[in-house]
Amino acid sequence: MRGGGNTNCAQTTEGPGTPVSGQPDRMQQVQHTVQTHGYGLARKHTYDWVVLILLAAVVVVLHYAPPFNRFVGKDMMTDIRYPVKQSTVPAWAVPVISMLCPVLVFIALYVARRDVYDLHHATLGVIFAVLITAAFTDVIKNAVGRPRPDFFWRCFPDGRQVYDQVTGGVICHGEKGFLTDGRKSFPSGHTSCKFVPLRACLH
Repeated sequence: MRGGGNTNCAQTTEGPGTPVSGQPDRMQQVQHTVQTHGYGLARKHTYDWVVLILLAAVVVVLHYAPPFNRFVGKDMMTDIRYPVKQSTVPAWAVPVISMLCPVLVFIALYVARRDVYDLHHATLGVIFAVLITAAFTDVIKNAVGRPRPDFFWRCFPDGRQVYDQVTGGVICHGEKGFLTDGRKSFPSGHTSCKFVPLRACLH
């Protein structure tokens, strides 16, 4: 009896991480690919993608919405008289860095692991995070209306200064769209939108 018991244990017990004899590791055989599970996964999360599209539309509206017309007087112009320069990181590069680059990382991981669920959820999550951050950032920008450091030259592109004789506030004659953007200094949209995917990738 004792010898028979030892033989039975030898047949069913193996090293750590190795499946029991006669029971193949099904987890290694099943792969959730785009071809096999992609369509069903997309249908299941249709509502999420619709909300995502609506959120993107809200971000666009907030981006072009006029900001709070904060008072800017003559005595304030010294601190916001920096020369106008092109952004080190152009506006078009923000969505590329914050969304496209992480998605490319997720695709590379999908090629290695063949798990469309990880690819879908990671992609959906990072895009949601970036858009929500962008929406909150634009709301704060529009509510605060803080002038940019180069606001003087946006307001007076020819250097001719005009102020209200009663209030001392600026009377700008610069290009309207460029001037409107000049009142959206705080908080930094570049910083906030690029921090989110970095945190997601580290997670």
